[in-house]
Amino acid sequence: MTDTRIPPTEPGAALLRAGRYFRPGAAAPDLHSVRLTGGREADSFYRDRWSHDKVVNSTHGVNCTGSCRWKVYVKDGIITWETQQTDYPSVGPDRPEYEPRGCPRGAAFSWYTYSPTRVRYPYIRGVLLEMYREARGRLQDPVLAWADIQADPERRGRYQRARGKGGLVRASWDEAVEIVAAAHVHTIKTYGPDRIAGFSPIPAMSMVSHAAGARFMGLIGAPMLSFYDWYADLPVASPQVFGDQTDVPESGDWWDAAYLMMWGSNVPVTRTPDAHWMAEARYRGQKVVVVAPDYADNAKFADEWLHPHPGTDGALALAMGHVVLKEFFVDRETPFFADYVRKFTDLPFLVTLTEKDGAYVPSKFLRATDVGKFGEGAAWKTVVLDAVTGRAVVPNGSLGFRWTESGKGKWNLELGAIQPHLSLYGHEAAGGVEVLLPRFDTEGGEHGQGRGDVVHRGVPATQLGGAKGPLVTTVFDLLLAQYGVGREGLPGQWPSSYKDSEAPGTPAWQEVHTSVPAAKCVKIAREFARTAEQSQGRCMILMGAGTNHWFHSETIYRAFLALLQLTGCQGRNGGGWAHYVGQEKCRPVTGWATLAGAADWSRPPRQMIGAAYWFLNTDQWRYDKFGADVLASPLGEGRFKGMTGADCLALSARSGWMPSYPTFDRNPLKLGEVFGDPVANVVAELRSGTLKFACEDPDAPENWPRVLTLWRANLLGSSAKGAEYFSKHLLGTHSSLRAEEAEPEVRPRDVTWREEAPEGKLDLLLSLDFRQTSSTLLSDVVLPAATWYEKHDLSTTDMHPYVHSFTPAVDPPWQARTDFDTFKALAERLSELAVDHLGVRKDLVATALQHDTPGETAQPGGVVLDWKRGECDPVPGKTLPNLAVVERDYTAVGAKFAALGPLVEKLGLPAKGIALRPDEEVEHLKELNGVVRGGPADGRPALDTAVKAANTILALSGTTNGRLATQGFRTLEARTGQEMAHLSAEHEGKRITYADTQAAPVPVITSPEWSGSESGGRRYTAFTLNTEHLKPWHTLTGRQHFFLDHDWIHELGEALPVYRPPLDMHRLFGEPHLGSDGQTEVTVRYLTPHNKWSIHSEYQDNLFMLSLSRGGQNIWMSPQDADAIGVKDNDWIEAVNRNGVVVARAVVSHRMPAGTVYMHHAQERTVGVPKTETTGRRGGIHNSLTRLILKPSHLIGGYAQLSWAFNYLGPTGNQRDEVTVIRRRSQEVEY
Repeated sequence: MTDTRIPPTEPGAALLRAGRYFRPGAAAPDLHSVRLTGGREADSFYRDRWSHDKVVNSTHGVNCTGSCRWKVYVKDGIITWETQQTDYPSVGPDRPEYEPRGCPRGAAFSWYTYSPTRVRYPYIRGVLLEMYREARGRLQDPVLAWADIQADPERRGRYQRARGKGGLVRASWDEAVEIVAAAHVHTIKTYGPDRIAGFSPIPAMSMVSHAAGARFMGLIGAPMLSFYDWYADLPVASPQVFGDQTDVPESGDWWDAAYLMMWGSNVPVTRTPDAHWMAEARYRGQKVVVVAPDYADNAKFADEWLHPHPGTDGALALAMGHVVLKEFFVDRETPFFADYVRKFTDLPFLVTLTEKDGAYVPSKFLRATDVGKFGEGAAWKTVVLDAVTGRAVVPNGSLGFRWTESGKGKWNLELGAIQPHLSLYGHEAAGGVEVLLPRFDTEGGEHGQGRGDVVHRGVPATQLGGAKGPLVTTVFDLLLAQYGVGREGLPGQWPSSYKDSEAPGTPAWQEVHTSVPAAKCVKIAREFARTAEQSQGRCMILMGAGTNHWFHSETIYRAFLALLQLTGCQGRNGGGWAHYVGQEKCRPVTGWATLAGAADWSRPPRQMIGAAYWFLNTDQWRYDKFGADVLASPLGEGRFKGMTGADCLALSARSGWMPSYPTFDRNPLKLGEVFGDPVANVVAELRSGTLKFACEDPDAPENWPRVLTLWRANLLGSSAKGAEYFSKHLLGTHSSLRAEEAEPEVRPRDVTWREEAPEGKLDLLLSLDFRQTSSTLLSDVVLPAATWYEKHDLSTTDMHPYVHSFTPAVDPPWQARTDFDTFKALAERLSELAVDHLGVRKDLVATALQHDTPGETAQPGGVVLDWKRGECDPVPGKTLPNLAVVERDYTAVGAKFAALGPLVEKLGLPAKGIALRPDEEVEHLKELNGVVRGGPADGRPALDTAVKAANTILALSGTTNGRLATQGFRTLEARTGQEMAHLSAEHEGKRITYADTQAAPVPVITSPEWSGSESGGRRYTAFTLNTEHLKPWHTLTGRQHFFLDHDWIHELGEALPVYRPPLDMHRLFGEPHLGSDGQTEVTVRYLTPHNKWSIHSEYQDNLFMLSLSRGGQNIWMSPQDADAIGVKDNDWIEAVNRNGVVVARAVVSHRMPAGTVYMHHAQERTVGVPKTETTGRRGGIHNSLTRLILKPSHLIGGYAQLSWAFNYLGPTGNQRDEVTVIRRRSQEVEY
């Protein structure tokens, strides 16, 4: 038998023997191993880590556009982890699938459920709660108690100054809801419901939650604030060109593109769940071109990378258009392109020319009235020159056919026997005339920022109807002149070649501004156009925040869109524009809008343009140190002389162009309850001057906003452009604002200037959130909200064609509630308090002249007439806003909140200019949801739960109800004379329910609510209803527009696509010139792109994401800029300008271009932000260095596609033009 004992001579034998006495367990004879029993109980933690009791399907409801379905794992009632769900319907053979969808950020979400940042209970600012309890005990009435506090400036100022400085204390739900309800009732009673506002963005990411709060606002008459324009995500060029807010392809259609450009959209970072389509399509031979100033994450996927200077993208696009026009239209006519633009764009339409300085300038579209035709709608019918008859004729499809009785069956794009002249060049009756066009890229001239000169070009023109008739040319001829594409025999100054760097429009000219080599510009333009020609329009441009967040964003986008229109790419699968920013596509839009606007109980709702609201109420208008005329064209008529941005806004409001809330300097309940006709009384008082618009005196206490509610939003930590102005003027708390107010000579003309700017306009700031954010920390009341793993809701996106559900994996923990339940409780408590304080009231509501209604024909010709200056009469719905009296029973708000009102049957559901009649759907909802018994909602379908609200949204929308979709198409057929009902007829009996969406994602139904088709399982792309079924675009001509003729557009010199550089902050505000001072500072362009480690402010404070990034605020900069001021990677730096101060770590990276820094969007100051050396206060957020500047062209309304609709058109909260000074600071920081 072998002896296994350790030999005494083995090295270390003595040590091994001694070890027997110091280790548990039995040693083997050779002392080389130990046998242990037990002690592995801890291993069960690892084995059980992935065990679970159940799996629940839900959706991530963060505004990233993903709308991703996840499996949520629950054990012992606790959410433990999540994985991507894979139950998406197949998109068919020979292409990738949508599943699985998700990203690393989403995979970290369950951390939030039980994180230290979770809001577990209601909180109220302690100093306010003490005041309220004292007044409540003394007065025995919540409303009187709130009024008592507001009447005392000392007490009011005390709790306002405490905002953002801690001191939130736990309270009961009953007390918190009572305070909030009392504040609403007091404000309605004293100032009016339009002094209250709600802000909640992107309804598509959780429709029921959004609709709950918006419904509450609608029932009490408070305005909802827009978000799409406020975020600067709204591409203003889309309303201008298409008459559509934003309609774009689903990501699956990227697969169909033969040529893909990513221009301002960093797909792998901001569209992570969909990026695989872009990566996989390259295997089909798709060419990928990336245009970005830095070596962005998408550049590594590119075949070509172009890196223009930030904000100069428009110059590059114009030069590419120059190549396309010259080589594919003038040198040789490409039949596919020419046929497309004749039929689907305004290029063949005639434009009048007017004399100026010995030459001519483009004026207005020629109308039927200009050629002696005065029938119904003639002022809105545009004209072409027919090549067959040689006469000026009116083709179908313009706006004059849309709203008139005689236009039935003719609002279509059928040309019939008409063959429009695309150009008058070579036309026997045409001769060359010199035209003057603006340019903004030079330092010469006294206009604007020193960037205003006149270009002399020539166009063929003809005089219609003899010597006294109008002189006209075509939009196409003007476009060639604008792009600098010459033709023999025409007068003017033209580029000598592509190498002419002085003439605007050429490839060499753009190289001067962008740094992109001219040869590269020509190469990409030729490839793009040749591919479009050979593939019949399958070229696509993905665009986004990188090119849309600029002050002159629409001029950049119009240059992009021109490339796509000229090459026949819009309305084609695999082609066209693909603008992706927020999760903007609420596919069941009609049902959501009905509930959200409380349009089932009262109409119209109040809806406000967000950027203008904040511009006035944070007093940023007081810091505009320039007049609106600095933006004007050198060919302008002086329309902006003496006006500021605030003046332009006031004119827009009183003309009915844009909504304005608060509207008047008086409570609208009092205006609605005057003796006689309230509307006539308002008009008379406006005319006499005894009644004024509130925006004409925004600093008067009676015109302040008083109550603001935030939910599903982090306004003050994410989107508040000019964050320090918010803190100082709106909230009345500390700020690091360093700007000086405007000097007297540049103060507003029509807006009252009060010598002392108010600080602390807002009485109450309420936030609903599941985590502590900048907004909750600055709020007066914070209510704990449920996450998307804890509630019932709906989600859709433009990125895929499915409806998703949220399903609770667990009940809301601690004392959290869903948004729906919170607003339901608030509505019920407000109704109780209203019994003694409000009752039934009449509310005078002013609304803007609205797109997709006859209101868009209010102001013919786009001629600006101001009734206040005696240029016309004030007429509601024409030269004034629409005025209506709405009866509100404030004691019934709670009952109406929880029931579907009768107006859905009585008035129908408005959807893009048609009305849907949901009679059968209401009966269906009575069976599905149950019926209310008793009270003001007796017999109506119940809406007392989130599930019932979800079913109602789905039932009342064509995209989720085939009967309504088919009904809508048949109504549209009567107006257009074109067959379309077959697109949804296969699903006419299909009705998607909330339960269906819980089982699996459900594809939507083709509907007239949108411009594309999913019929037959095709991939969705925009405008196929237009190109394939000849439905007009919702524009003046009924076609896609290159030319805009409103007076203010002409004044700005933007009638045609034009390059406008970034704003010069040195000229406007006195900021230093870009570059190093040679010592300790460098002035750089300051950009705030979206973050790889967060989605807006969400996930930015998540432990997993902080671990992957640098764990706090940082600013990316180039080695050149860092070396200029002695900064090394990870050093502390300060960024300073007139708007505020930021302190952050420097990330020094070769991917960054010199002269530009990035501070990724929505880096809050809640984690690791020290005090600044500049102010001694805590450093700011990314928006502490930004502010709002309004562009007049965004305020136009009442004119065809340039008319307001909610989130369709309005001033944008752009912020990319800013500059900042970077300094290296002491590396010893203090918190």
